[in-house]
Amino acid sequence: MQTPEQTKPVMRSYLAATKGFASGAQSPSQFLDQSLSLLEQWEPRIGAFVCTNLPAARAAAEQSTKRWRNGRPLSAIDGMPVGIKDIIETVDMPTEMGSPLYTGWRSLKDAASVRALRDAGAVIIGKTVTTEFAASEPRGTRNPWNVEHTPGGSSSGSAASVAVGIVSAALGTQVIGSTIRPASFCGCVGFKPSVNALNREGSHDYQSQSCTGILGASLEDAWQVAYEIVARVGGDAGTPGLQGPHEAPLAMKPEAIAVLETAGWETAAEGARQQLNACVEKLKSTGVAIRTRHNDPKVAEIEAELVNATELSHRCNGWEARWFLRTMRDRDEGSLSRILLDRAARYEDMTLAEYRADLKERARVRAVYAELAATCDACITLAAPGGAPKGLHSTGNPEFAVPSSLLGVPALSLPLFQVDGMPLGLQVIGYFDRDADAFAIAASLQSSLQPAHR
Repeated sequence: MQTPEQTKPVMRSYLAATKGFASGAQSPSQFLDQSLSLLEQWEPRIGAFVCTNLPAARAAAEQSTKRWRNGRPLSAIDGMPVGIKDIIETVDMPTEMGSPLYTGWRSLKDAASVRALRDAGAVIIGKTVTTEFAASEPRGTRNPWNVEHTPGGSSSGSAASVAVGIVSAALGTQVIGSTIRPASFCGCVGFKPSVNALNREGSHDYQSQSCTGILGASLEDAWQVAYEIVARVGGDAGTPGLQGPHEAPLAMKPEAIAVLETAGWETAAEGARQQLNACVEKLKSTGVAIRTRHNDPKVAEIEAELVNATELSHRCNGWEARWFLRTMRDRDEGSLSRILLDRAARYEDMTLAEYRADLKERARVRAVYAELAATCDACITLAAPGGAPKGLHSTGNPEFAVPSSLLGVPALSLPLFQVDGMPLGLQVIGYFDRDADAFAIAASLQSSLQPAHR
């Protein structure tokens, strides 16, 4: 149970704080001092970090302070405290991937995204907890809203550390629901970009649906981190990467929104459904056209296609991860969780022909979804079936987060709802390679909906 002295989690936007840097009212070093105080206060309760490098963080903040004082910051996020999911390589800290098989392992290099953050002046505090190999086995992080509840996963530590203000942004990853779900459960902004939008070199979450995601204190912080990464290292090799303005896109009111129930609707909490329905009614009152499976055949068509999104995603991922799981099992089967062993066994006999058929099916479903863009500016749904469930043995139901992963499109979780005292996100789903449009619509929805749900 949470004790009386525990305070409510409060996020801290770095971009909002930088407005005082030019005048000297605040500095990156002072902002970091507050981060480290929050680290001392919260970390024993939530266990968000695997390891930290605080001397390096202090030194980086001092250099950032000098640059801001001289009017020459390296970027808008120069001095921003950030966390790195421990599935992503860092030259100065181990990359243990949530597995005893990699205890103390060092690649002796930064992942592309980490190098980009350093070059932008960001202050890396440490490595955040991931589930085992960014899959399903939890590794002990607790939800700061109630430490008896899961923070979600697999980007568990990233979401929890942003939620309490230790960092203003953290890198996550998503191949099923690993950015959107923990963002929803911990009450921060989650951004899962289009497939290939952020360079994944040096990240060990590399299936074809995988993305490097951003957990942020605000839409502005999340966009800026993504932008600064792409400005320096691009997207995945051979792709154009995230496209959009040098700062968060301005709010853009949608003309029409599709409301997706997805396969998760039947498991959603009644309070969650009620809040989404109230959100829809509010949007209607502002003149936004609402399209659903009940009044639009195109929405009904994609809803039917997404019923099997989880199984199809698992099959694609199962084939793509099979070689790795076999290698780890051969190395030391006793160091793998039962969940991972069962997953390896499930796809043991899958054939290349079956995998190719699944890829063809996924491409077909993506094409069906793309047709929605002609009549709907974006889609909305819940980011999770409800607030974070009690218990640390599971990271929760991912069904609401799976569709955007299968489709390879951008998705955002906005911390607008609460169910039984726990956060719940409104999910905004966009179209492939139109991440900036998804942000602009999310900003508009947040502006119009937030006052009613605070």
